[in-house]
Amino acid sequence: MVAAAKDLSHLLSNEAKARNPSALKVAFKYFGNPDIVFLGGGLPLADYFPWNKITTESPAAPFAKGIGAVPETDEEKVVVDLVKFNKDITHEKDIPLARSLQYGSTEGQKELIDFLKEHTKIVHNVPYDDWGLITTVGNTEAWDSILRTFCNRGDTILVESHTFPSALETCRGLGVNTFPVPMDDFGIIPEKLETLMDAWVGPKPKLLYTIPTGQNPTGSSLSPERRRAIYKVAQKHDFIILEDEPYYFLQMDEYTRDASARESKGVHSHKEFISALVDSFIKIDTEGRVIRLDSFSKVLAPGTRFGWIVAQSALLERLVRLHEVTIQNPSGFSQAIVNGLLQRWGQEGYIDWLIGLRAEYTHKRDVAIDSVVKYFPSEVVHFIPPVAGMFFTVHFDASKHPKFATEFGSDPLKVENALYEAGLAEGCLMIPGSWFLSEGQSVPPQEVAIKEKSTSIFFRGTYAAVPLDQLAAGLQKFGTAASREFGF
Repeated sequence: MVAAAKDLSHLLSNEAKARNPSALKVAFKYFGNPDIVFLGGGLPLADYFPWNKITTESPAAPFAKGIGAVPETDEEKVVVDLVKFNKDITHEKDIPLARSLQYGSTEGQKELIDFLKEHTKIVHNVPYDDWGLITTVGNTEAWDSILRTFCNRGDTILVESHTFPSALETCRGLGVNTFPVPMDDFGIIPEKLETLMDAWVGPKPKLLYTIPTGQNPTGSSLSPERRRAIYKVAQKHDFIILEDEPYYFLQMDEYTRDASARESKGVHSHKEFISALVDSFIKIDTEGRVIRLDSFSKVLAPGTRFGWIVAQSALLERLVRLHEVTIQNPSGFSQAIVNGLLQRWGQEGYIDWLIGLRAEYTHKRDVAIDSVVKYFPSEVVHFIPPVAGMFFTVHFDASKHPKFATEFGSDPLKVENALYEAGLAEGCLMIPGSWFLSEGQSVPPQEVAIKEKSTSIFFRGTYAAVPLDQLAAGLQKFGTAASREFGF
């Protein structure tokens, strides 16, 4: 039998420990029971919902014409008719509108939960017994809930040295201190994380927040070896790893400039696709000290506002108590529509879709990096082609700017601003790396110096937001601006 998760309740916040189950939510388990007249809640009759039927049309797996093609024949289409009552449903695993539009289960609708659990088993095969998942309104909401469930005001958590600004702002608003962990071109440096924690002064962090695959903003991805080394540090110092993974399924083939090699690459079967995915933290978690945030925002659509949390059941129970009095449950429309599509695709069809995304994003990445190679001044730049996600970064040696030691006073940030303005003037916007800088301090102040002075600056670009011709044209413009700034 697989072992159970380790008890990590001592890492909960005071707020989370104080939460009790909602009495009303407990009573709702009797709603729909034919033997009980339910007079316990303010639930409107489904007869009064003004939607009797919702019809959606999507491409059918296995997407013979590509995932971006518009279906033309009936064989190329998946038509989902979502109807109000059970007696009228056309697929046994549809969620009837009478249920999906009612006050729903905080954990999520059962049909969709079951699909996501099976998906998680196929991809991650969590190696302990008592794990589960609950639905969210996307990873931004999930992160806020995680902080409130584990951190008290004044606590310190670990974050990557450059990270998603909204995640940092959430910490700031809740009074949670952040401490940056050193990174290189390939993500968190495990040896520096361990040195940092071994010398930590005062109460140790409860959480490490990481975007390990296609990291935002750097585009870096942690190798399996680094993930295992980081997990060992978490075990040694008893903290939870929060893996925020919206880009996990946007993994790609390694970049090559050889056109013939590109044609021979790619994954062509479900087995190849699953094998090509880097091991997630949840896949190597034997103690239940990883919390995984997943989302449909990058693989289906951001406007679904639908995601899920995978973790040990005891910790999920605390999150459910919070959701009962905050989000209640994700949108019933979203759950019914997403579930209707996934049930018709099935697990195999969904993986077909993800394989298609892999091919699309690999091509987009190739066009972006080809353009950087072609248009950017190689004398002052370096970059690592990303293997996942939506972002790439281009690093510049600020010390080689002709004004660095004079007009700019040897300040790399002044070079960064000059490049940003020059790019805008030329007609292309890329985001300065300093906008993503993590800053913060432990309490009491940490004595280990982890910041190293550098004259390197970087800019973040994305290949996801514009058509390929605009992508190449934009990078040509930024490259022209950079060459002019550096005097080439």
